[in-house]
Amino acid sequence: MIEVSHADRVREHARREYIEPARRRHESTIRIVAGEVQKAVRLSNRVSLVCQALKSHKFLNENHLILEKWDGPPSGMSTTVTFTYRLMEEAGQPSSESAQSLFLQLRGIGKEVLQSLGGGEAFIRKEREEFYRPGEDR
Repeated sequence: MIEVSHADRVREHARREYIEPARRRHESTIRIVAGEVQKAVRLSNRVSLVCQALKSHKFLNENHLILEKWDGPPSGMSTTVTFTYRLMEEAGQPSSESAQSLFLQLRGIGKEVLQSLGGGEAFIRKEREEFYRPGEDR
């Protein structure tokens, strides 16, 4: 018989109760509070284990998540720690917005700024001329 670790129970609970429902609702982010998970999997005084499991590479990779941020005390080990994840597309799922299209949306973002400075070449030339202050060695 295979024994399931406490960390595996934490990861499985988070997947089943938070991640899968969020994917079904087509949400892009989810929040998980460490204390709620600890209580749900009936662990006592194991908040550090819960926090470690919820920010582990194994958990993130298995569930196609990016840990956007966590809020809580500086130690990062408290029942009040809240993890915010961004859901990525799973393998085989059609991408609603590919990384390439997000990148292409940035195209031309600085066009007006460079035009106001006389164009890209003029800006670089001016920056190079003023790189050294008067009296400094080149």
